[in-house]
Amino acid sequence: MISLPDSDSEDELPPGWEERATDDGKVCYVNQQGKTSQWTHPRTGRSKRITGELPLGWEKYYDEQGKRFMFLNKETQQRTNVDPRLAFAVEEPTQNVAQVRQRFDSCSTALQVLHGKDLHGRTALITGANCGIGFETARSLAQHGCEIIFACRNRTSTEAAIERIAQERPAARSRCRFAALDLSSLRSVQRFVNEIKQTVSHIDYLILNAGVFALPHTKTEDGLETTFQVSHLSHFYLTLQLETLFDYKTRIVVLSSESHRFANLPVENLAVHHLSPPPEKYWSMMAYNNAKLCNVLFAQELAQRWKQRGISVFSLHPGNMVSTDLSRNYWFYRLLFAIVRPFTKSLQQAAATSIYCATANELTGLSGLYFNNCFFCEPSKLSKGTSLQQQLWQLSENLISELLEEEQH
Repeated sequence: MISLPDSDSEDELPPGWEERATDDGKVCYVNQQGKTSQWTHPRTGRSKRITGELPLGWEKYYDEQGKRFMFLNKETQQRTNVDPRLAFAVEEPTQNVAQVRQRFDSCSTALQVLHGKDLHGRTALITGANCGIGFETARSLAQHGCEIIFACRNRTSTEAAIERIAQERPAARSRCRFAALDLSSLRSVQRFVNEIKQTVSHIDYLILNAGVFALPHTKTEDGLETTFQVSHLSHFYLTLQLETLFDYKTRIVVLSSESHRFANLPVENLAVHHLSPPPEKYWSMMAYNNAKLCNVLFAQELAQRWKQRGISVFSLHPGNMVSTDLSRNYWFYRLLFAIVRPFTKSLQQAAATSIYCATANELTGLSGLYFNNCFFCEPSKLSKGTSLQQQLWQLSENLISELLEEEQH
Protein backbone atom coordinates (compact mmCIF):
# COMPACT_ATOMS: atom_id res chain seq x y z
CA MET A 1 0.00 0.00 0.00
CA ILE A 2 1.51 3.34 -1.08
CA SER A 3 1.52 6.07 1.58
CA LEU A 4 0.51 9.42 0.07
CA PRO A 5 1.18 12.88 1.55
CA ASP A 6 -1.72 14.55 3.35
CA SER A 7 -3.82 17.01 1.37
CA ASP A 8 -6.76 19.31 2.04
CA SER A 9 -8.31 18.20 -1.25
CA GLU A 10 -9.12 14.56 -1.92
CA ASP A 11 -8.85 15.26 -5.66
CA GLU A 12 -5.41 16.91 -5.47
CA LEU A 13 -2.70 14.83 -7.07
CA PRO A 14 0.27 13.77 -4.89
CA PRO A 15 3.72 15.19 -5.77
CA GLY A 16 5.21 13.65 -8.90
CA TRP A 17 1.85 12.73 -10.44
CA GLU A 18 0.19 14.34 -13.46
CA GLU A 19 -2.96 13.86 -15.50
CA ARG A 20 -3.02 13.05 -19.21
CA ALA A 21 -5.87 12.36 -21.58
CA THR A 22 -6.12 9.74 -24.31
CA ASP A 23 -7.61 10.60 -27.69
CA ASP A 24 -10.90 8.98 -26.69
CA GLY A 25 -11.14 11.13 -23.54
CA LYS A 26 -10.00 8.68 -20.87
CA VAL A 27 -7.88 10.30 -18.11
CA CYS A 28 -4.66 8.54 -17.16
CA TYR A 29 -2.53 9.26 -14.09
CA VAL A 30 1.24 9.18 -14.59
CA ASN A 31 3.82 8.95 -11.81
CA GLN A 32 6.93 10.63 -13.22
CA GLN A 33 9.15 9.43 -10.38
CA GLY A 34 8.18 5.76 -10.48
CA LYS A 35 7.60 5.74 -14.26
CA THR A 36 4.23 4.06 -13.75
CA SER A 37 0.73 4.92 -14.91
CA GLN A 38 -2.79 3.90 -13.99
CA TRP A 39 -6.39 4.64 -14.95
CA THR A 40 -7.55 5.48 -11.43
CA HIS A 41 -6.81 8.56 -9.31
CA PRO A 42 -3.97 7.74 -6.85
CA ARG A 43 -5.98 9.19 -3.94
CA THR A 44 -9.62 8.47 -4.71
CA GLY A 45 -9.22 5.25 -6.70
CA ARG A 46 -11.80 6.56 -9.17
CA SER A 47 -11.48 7.09 -12.91
CA LYS A 48 -12.32 10.17 -14.96
CA ARG A 49 -13.18 11.13 -18.52
CA ILE A 50 -13.18 14.41 -20.43
CA THR A 51 -16.31 15.18 -22.42
CA GLY A 52 -17.68 17.82 -24.73
CA GLU A 53 -16.10 20.21 -27.20
CA LEU A 54 -12.85 22.11 -26.68
CA PRO A 55 -13.20 25.46 -24.87
CA LEU A 56 -13.99 28.46 -27.08
CA GLY A 57 -10.93 29.61 -29.01
CA TRP A 58 -9.04 26.30 -28.77
CA GLU A 59 -8.32 23.87 -31.60
CA LYS A 60 -6.60 20.49 -31.87
CA TYR A 61 -4.03 19.75 -34.57
CA TYR A 62 -1.42 17.14 -35.43
CA ASP A 63 2.22 18.22 -35.15
CA GLU A 64 4.07 16.41 -37.94
CA GLN A 65 7.49 17.25 -36.50
CA GLY A 66 6.73 16.13 -32.95
CA LYS A 67 4.53 13.25 -34.14
CA ARG A 68 1.78 14.06 -31.63
CA PHE A 69 -1.48 15.96 -31.24
CA MET A 70 -1.28 19.51 -29.87
CA PHE A 71 -3.76 22.14 -28.68
CA LEU A 72 -3.66 25.78 -29.80
CA ASN A 73 -5.28 28.76 -28.09
CA LYS A 74 -5.95 30.94 -31.15
CA GLU A 75 -6.31 34.09 -29.07
CA THR A 76 -3.04 33.84 -27.11
CA GLN A 77 -1.21 31.50 -29.57
CA GLN A 78 -0.40 29.24 -26.60
CA ARG A 79 0.49 25.70 -27.69
CA THR A 80 0.39 22.69 -25.39
CA ASN A 81 0.12 18.93 -25.53
CA VAL A 82 -2.19 18.97 -22.49
CA ASP A 83 -5.90 18.82 -23.33
CA PRO A 84 -7.50 21.98 -21.82
CA ARG A 85 -10.62 19.94 -21.01
CA LEU A 86 -8.68 18.07 -18.31
CA ALA A 87 -9.65 20.82 -15.86
CA PHE A 88 -13.29 19.82 -16.35
CA ALA A 89 -12.89 16.02 -16.32
CA VAL A 90 -15.74 14.16 -14.65
CA GLU A 91 -15.73 10.92 -12.72
CA GLU A 92 -17.14 7.86 -14.46
CA PRO A 93 -18.32 4.49 -13.21
CA THR A 94 -15.70 1.76 -12.79
CA GLN A 95 -15.04 0.19 -16.18
CA ASN A 96 -15.61 -3.54 -16.47
CA VAL A 97 -16.09 -5.86 -19.38
CA ALA A 98 -19.79 -6.31 -18.65
CA GLN A 99 -20.32 -2.68 -19.67
CA VAL A 100 -18.91 -3.25 -23.17
CA ARG A 101 -21.62 -3.46 -25.82
CA GLN A 102 -21.01 -5.75 -28.79
CA ARG A 103 -20.71 -3.63 -31.93
CA PHE A 104 -19.16 -6.14 -34.33
CA ASP A 105 -19.37 -9.87 -35.03
CA SER A 106 -17.92 -12.65 -37.20
CA CYS A 107 -19.05 -10.93 -40.41
CA SER A 108 -17.42 -7.58 -39.61
CA THR A 109 -14.31 -6.53 -41.51
CA ALA A 110 -11.23 -4.72 -40.29
CA LEU A 111 -12.14 -1.62 -42.31
CA GLN A 112 -15.62 -1.59 -40.81
CA VAL A 113 -14.10 -1.64 -37.32
CA LEU A 114 -11.89 1.31 -38.28
CA HIS A 115 -14.66 3.36 -39.89
CA GLY A 116 -14.28 7.03 -38.95
CA LYS A 117 -10.96 6.58 -37.11
CA ASP A 118 -7.97 8.87 -37.69
CA LEU A 119 -4.75 7.05 -36.76
CA HIS A 120 -2.24 9.66 -37.91
CA GLY A 121 0.54 9.86 -35.36
CA ARG A 122 0.08 6.25 -34.23
CA THR A 123 2.72 3.55 -34.78
CA ALA A 124 1.99 -0.16 -35.12
CA LEU A 125 4.59 -2.93 -35.08
CA ILE A 126 3.21 -6.11 -36.64
CA THR A 127 5.06 -9.41 -36.90
CA GLY A 128 4.35 -11.42 -40.03
CA ALA A 129 2.74 -8.41 -41.71
CA ASN A 130 3.72 -9.34 -45.27
CA CYS A 131 0.97 -11.92 -45.84
CA GLY A 132 -2.35 -13.30 -44.62
CA ILE A 133 -4.05 -11.77 -41.59
CA GLY A 134 -0.96 -9.72 -40.76
CA PHE A 135 -1.04 -8.05 -44.18
CA GLU A 136 -4.75 -7.21 -43.92
CA THR A 137 -4.14 -5.81 -40.44
CA ALA A 138 -1.27 -3.63 -41.71
CA ARG A 139 -3.17 -2.57 -44.83
CA SER A 140 -6.27 -1.52 -42.86
CA LEU A 141 -4.31 0.47 -40.26
CA ALA A 142 -2.17 2.16 -42.95
CA GLN A 143 -5.27 3.26 -44.85
CA HIS A 144 -6.36 5.14 -41.74
CA GLY A 145 -3.07 7.00 -41.29
CA CYS A 146 -1.13 4.66 -38.98
CA GLU A 147 2.61 4.19 -39.42
CA ILE A 148 3.41 0.48 -39.85
CA ILE A 149 6.61 -1.39 -39.06
CA PHE A 150 6.54 -4.65 -41.01
CA ALA A 151 8.50 -7.01 -38.74
CA CYS A 152 9.21 -9.79 -41.22
CA ARG A 153 11.94 -12.17 -42.33
CA ASN A 154 11.70 -11.77 -46.11
CA ARG A 155 12.51 -8.31 -47.47
CA THR A 156 11.36 -9.06 -51.04
CA SER A 157 7.88 -10.27 -50.12
CA THR A 158 7.49 -7.47 -47.56
CA GLU A 159 8.39 -4.76 -50.07
CA ALA A 160 5.91 -6.32 -52.50
CA ALA A 161 3.25 -6.18 -49.76
CA ILE A 162 4.02 -2.51 -49.09
CA GLU A 163 3.77 -1.82 -52.82
CA ARG A 164 0.29 -3.38 -52.89
CA ILE A 165 -0.79 -1.01 -50.12
CA ALA A 166 0.77 1.96 -51.94
CA GLN A 167 -1.11 1.13 -55.14
CA GLU A 168 -4.38 1.45 -53.22
CA ARG A 169 -3.32 4.47 -51.16
CA PRO A 170 -0.15 6.20 -52.48
CA ALA A 171 0.18 8.35 -49.33
CA ALA A 172 0.50 5.18 -47.24
CA ARG A 173 3.85 4.26 -48.81
CA SER A 174 5.79 6.68 -46.62
CA ARG A 175 4.07 5.27 -43.53
CA CYS A 176 5.15 1.66 -44.13
CA ARG A 177 8.63 0.26 -43.65
CA PHE A 178 10.37 -3.09 -43.45
CA ALA A 179 12.46 -4.15 -40.46
CA ALA A 180 14.20 -7.54 -40.59
CA LEU A 181 13.02 -9.99 -37.95
CA ASP A 182 13.58 -13.76 -37.99
CA LEU A 183 11.61 -15.24 -35.08
CA SER A 184 13.58 -18.48 -35.30
CA SER A 185 16.62 -16.62 -33.97
CA LEU A 186 16.97 -14.83 -30.63
CA ARG A 187 19.97 -12.95 -32.03
CA SER A 188 17.76 -11.67 -34.84
CA VAL A 189 15.28 -10.44 -32.24
CA GLN A 190 18.12 -8.58 -30.49
CA ARG A 191 19.27 -6.92 -33.73
CA PHE A 192 15.69 -5.99 -34.58
CA VAL A 193 15.08 -4.39 -31.17
CA ASN A 194 18.30 -2.36 -31.43
CA GLU A 195 17.22 -1.05 -34.83
CA ILE A 196 13.71 -0.16 -33.66
CA LYS A 197 14.95 1.66 -30.55
CA GLN A 198 17.19 3.85 -32.70
CA THR A 199 14.31 4.99 -34.89
CA VAL A 200 11.14 4.80 -32.79
CA SER A 201 10.31 6.50 -29.49
CA HIS A 202 6.88 5.00 -28.88
CA ILE A 203 4.78 2.05 -30.06
CA ASP A 204 0.99 2.36 -29.88
CA TYR A 205 0.08 -1.11 -31.15
CA LEU A 206 2.27 -4.20 -30.84
CA ILE A 207 0.50 -6.94 -32.78
CA LEU A 208 2.11 -10.36 -32.35
CA ASN A 209 0.66 -11.95 -35.44
CA ALA A 210 3.33 -14.27 -36.87
CA GLY A 211 3.10 -18.00 -36.44
CA VAL A 212 3.71 -21.34 -38.13
CA PHE A 213 1.45 -24.33 -38.63
CA ALA A 214 1.79 -27.98 -39.68
CA LEU A 215 5.58 -28.00 -39.76
CA PRO A 216 7.52 -31.25 -39.75
CA HIS A 217 9.83 -31.47 -36.73
CA THR A 218 12.54 -28.88 -37.26
CA LYS A 219 14.87 -26.98 -34.94
CA THR A 220 15.79 -23.31 -34.94
CA GLU A 221 19.35 -22.04 -34.81
CA ASP A 222 18.84 -21.86 -31.04
CA GLY A 223 18.13 -25.60 -30.94
CA LEU A 224 14.42 -25.37 -30.12
CA GLU A 225 11.40 -26.83 -31.91
CA THR A 226 10.39 -24.22 -34.49
CA THR A 227 6.66 -23.91 -33.73
CA PHE A 228 7.33 -23.14 -30.07
CA GLN A 229 10.08 -20.59 -30.66
CA VAL A 230 8.47 -18.73 -33.57
CA SER A 231 4.96 -18.63 -32.10
CA HIS A 232 5.81 -18.00 -28.45
CA LEU A 233 9.37 -17.67 -27.18
CA SER A 234 10.68 -15.07 -29.63
CA HIS A 235 7.49 -13.01 -29.28
CA PHE A 236 7.91 -13.18 -25.50
CA TYR A 237 11.51 -11.96 -25.79
CA LEU A 238 10.60 -9.28 -28.34
CA THR A 239 7.87 -7.83 -26.11
CA LEU A 240 10.05 -7.60 -23.02
CA GLN A 241 12.93 -6.05 -24.96
CA LEU A 242 10.66 -3.32 -26.37
CA GLU A 243 9.24 -2.46 -22.94
CA THR A 244 10.72 1.05 -22.82
CA LEU A 245 8.70 2.02 -25.93
CA PHE A 246 5.36 1.25 -24.25
CA ASP A 247 3.18 3.43 -22.04
CA TYR A 248 -0.46 3.78 -21.00
CA LYS A 249 -1.48 4.44 -24.63
CA THR A 250 0.01 1.11 -25.81
CA ARG A 251 -1.99 -1.99 -26.60
CA ILE A 252 -0.40 -5.40 -27.04
CA VAL A 253 -2.39 -7.85 -29.14
CA VAL A 254 -1.43 -11.53 -29.18
CA LEU A 255 -2.94 -13.74 -31.88
CA SER A 256 -3.83 -17.15 -30.49
CA SER A 257 -6.47 -19.62 -31.65
CA GLU A 258 -9.39 -21.64 -30.36
CA SER A 259 -6.96 -24.53 -30.84
CA HIS A 260 -5.50 -23.54 -27.47
CA ARG A 261 -8.45 -25.42 -25.92
CA PHE A 262 -6.99 -28.73 -27.16
CA ALA A 263 -3.49 -28.27 -25.75
CA ASN A 264 -1.99 -30.91 -23.48
CA LEU A 265 0.56 -29.00 -21.39
CA PRO A 266 0.75 -30.23 -17.78
CA VAL A 267 -0.64 -28.06 -15.00
CA GLU A 268 2.39 -28.71 -12.79
CA ASN A 269 6.10 -29.23 -13.43
CA LEU A 270 6.13 -27.65 -16.87
CA ALA A 271 9.45 -28.39 -18.57
CA VAL A 272 11.21 -27.55 -21.83
CA HIS A 273 10.52 -31.00 -23.30
CA HIS A 274 6.77 -30.32 -23.02
CA LEU A 275 7.15 -27.16 -25.12
CA SER A 276 9.96 -28.24 -27.42
CA PRO A 277 9.52 -32.02 -27.77
CA PRO A 278 11.99 -34.40 -29.45
CA PRO A 279 11.08 -35.85 -32.90
CA GLU A 280 9.69 -39.11 -31.51
CA LYS A 281 7.16 -37.24 -29.33
CA TYR A 282 6.29 -34.55 -31.87
CA TRP A 283 2.91 -34.08 -33.58
CA SER A 284 2.54 -30.89 -35.59
CA MET A 285 -1.09 -30.29 -34.60
CA MET A 286 -0.38 -30.65 -30.87
CA ALA A 287 2.69 -28.42 -31.21
CA TYR A 288 0.41 -25.77 -32.70
CA ASN A 289 -2.24 -26.23 -29.97
CA ASN A 290 0.38 -25.89 -27.23
CA ALA A 291 1.96 -22.83 -28.86
CA LYS A 292 -1.48 -21.16 -29.04
CA LEU A 293 -2.03 -21.96 -25.36
CA CYS A 294 1.33 -20.34 -24.63
CA ASN A 295 0.07 -17.20 -26.39
CA VAL A 296 -2.93 -16.93 -24.06
CA LEU A 297 -0.90 -17.78 -20.95
CA PHE A 298 1.67 -15.14 -21.87
CA ALA A 299 -0.97 -12.47 -22.54
CA GLN A 300 -2.72 -13.18 -19.23
CA GLU A 301 0.49 -13.01 -17.19
CA LEU A 302 1.78 -9.93 -19.02
CA ALA A 303 -1.52 -8.14 -18.40
CA GLN A 304 -1.17 -8.82 -14.69
CA ARG A 305 2.49 -7.78 -14.49
CA TRP A 306 1.99 -4.52 -16.40
CA LYS A 307 -1.39 -3.65 -14.94
CA GLN A 308 -0.07 -0.67 -12.96
CA ARG A 309 1.45 0.82 -16.12
CA GLY A 310 -1.94 1.09 -17.79
CA ILE A 311 -0.86 -1.07 -20.74
CA SER A 312 -3.68 -3.14 -22.21
CA VAL A 313 -2.88 -6.72 -23.28
CA PHE A 314 -5.36 -8.87 -25.21
CA SER A 315 -5.25 -12.29 -26.86
CA LEU A 316 -7.63 -13.45 -29.55
CA HIS A 317 -8.86 -16.05 -32.01
CA PRO A 318 -8.99 -14.57 -35.55
CA GLY A 319 -11.45 -17.05 -37.06
CA ASN A 320 -12.15 -20.66 -37.92
CA MET A 321 -10.13 -22.24 -40.74
CA VAL A 322 -9.14 -18.87 -42.18
CA SER A 323 -7.44 -19.20 -45.56
CA THR A 324 -3.89 -17.97 -44.85
CA ASP A 325 -0.37 -18.93 -45.78
CA LEU A 326 -0.14 -20.95 -42.54
CA SER A 327 -1.37 -24.02 -44.42
CA ARG A 328 1.45 -23.89 -46.97
CA ASN A 329 3.61 -26.41 -45.11
CA TYR A 330 1.59 -29.60 -45.69
CA TRP A 331 -0.45 -30.77 -48.70
CA PHE A 332 -3.28 -32.23 -46.58
CA TYR A 333 -3.95 -28.89 -44.88
CA ARG A 334 -3.75 -27.06 -48.22
CA LEU A 335 -6.42 -29.40 -49.59
CA LEU A 336 -8.57 -29.06 -46.46
CA PHE A 337 -8.38 -25.26 -46.53
CA ALA A 338 -9.34 -25.25 -50.22
CA ILE A 339 -12.43 -27.42 -49.56
CA VAL A 340 -13.76 -25.34 -46.64
CA ARG A 341 -12.81 -21.91 -48.02
CA PRO A 342 -16.38 -20.97 -49.07
CA PHE A 343 -17.51 -21.44 -45.45
CA THR A 344 -14.73 -19.53 -43.70
CA LYS A 345 -13.84 -15.94 -42.98
CA SER A 346 -12.15 -13.69 -45.50
CA LEU A 347 -8.81 -12.22 -44.46
CA GLN A 348 -10.50 -8.83 -43.96
CA GLN A 349 -12.93 -10.47 -41.55
CA ALA A 350 -10.12 -12.40 -39.85
CA ALA A 351 -8.17 -9.17 -39.24
CA ALA A 352 -11.17 -7.47 -37.66
CA THR A 353 -10.63 -8.82 -34.14
CA SER A 354 -6.95 -7.80 -34.10
CA ILE A 355 -7.94 -4.30 -35.23
CA TYR A 356 -10.75 -4.16 -32.68
CA CYS A 357 -8.48 -5.13 -29.79
CA ALA A 358 -5.89 -2.56 -30.87
CA THR A 359 -8.15 0.42 -31.48
CA ALA A 360 -11.61 0.11 -29.85
CA ASN A 361 -12.22 3.02 -27.48
CA GLU A 362 -14.49 0.96 -25.23
CA LEU A 363 -11.58 -1.31 -24.29
CA THR A 364 -9.58 1.52 -22.72
CA GLY A 365 -8.68 0.58 -19.17
CA LEU A 366 -9.33 -3.13 -19.69
CA SER A 367 -6.68 -5.84 -20.01
CA GLY A 368 -6.11 -9.59 -19.86
CA LEU A 369 -9.16 -10.48 -21.95
CA TYR A 370 -9.54 -13.08 -24.71
CA PHE A 371 -11.58 -12.18 -27.82
CA ASN A 372 -13.33 -14.06 -30.61
CA ASN A 373 -15.38 -12.38 -33.36
CA CYS A 374 -14.68 -8.89 -31.97
CA PHE A 375 -16.12 -9.72 -28.57
CA PHE A 376 -14.71 -11.15 -25.37
CA CYS A 377 -15.19 -14.77 -24.41
CA GLU A 378 -13.79 -17.10 -21.79
CA PRO A 379 -10.52 -18.79 -22.75
CA SER A 380 -9.83 -22.37 -21.69
CA LYS A 381 -9.72 -23.30 -18.02
CA LEU A 382 -6.09 -24.35 -18.44
CA SER A 383 -5.12 -20.90 -19.79
CA LYS A 384 -6.58 -19.16 -16.72
CA GLY A 385 -4.43 -21.07 -14.25
CA THR A 386 -2.11 -18.56 -12.60
CA SER A 387 0.37 -21.29 -11.69
CA LEU A 388 0.80 -22.37 -15.31
CA GLN A 389 1.02 -18.74 -16.45
CA GLN A 390 3.85 -18.13 -13.98
CA GLN A 391 5.59 -21.40 -14.80
CA LEU A 392 5.65 -20.55 -18.52
CA TRP A 393 6.94 -17.05 -17.81
CA GLN A 394 9.76 -18.29 -15.59
CA LEU A 395 10.69 -21.10 -17.96
CA SER A 396 10.71 -18.69 -20.92
CA GLU A 397 12.94 -16.21 -19.09
CA ASN A 398 15.36 -18.94 -17.99
CA LEU A 399 15.49 -20.49 -21.45
CA ILE A 400 16.30 -17.20 -23.15
CA SER A 401 18.96 -16.38 -20.58
CA GLU A 402 20.60 -19.79 -20.97
CA LEU A 403 20.57 -19.70 -24.77
CA LEU A 404 22.04 -16.22 -25.00
CA GLU A 405 24.72 -17.05 -22.43
CA GLU A 406 25.70 -20.16 -24.39
CA GLU A 407 26.24 -18.08 -27.52
CA GLN A 408 28.58 -15.73 -25.66
CA HIS A 409 30.93 -18.56 -24.71
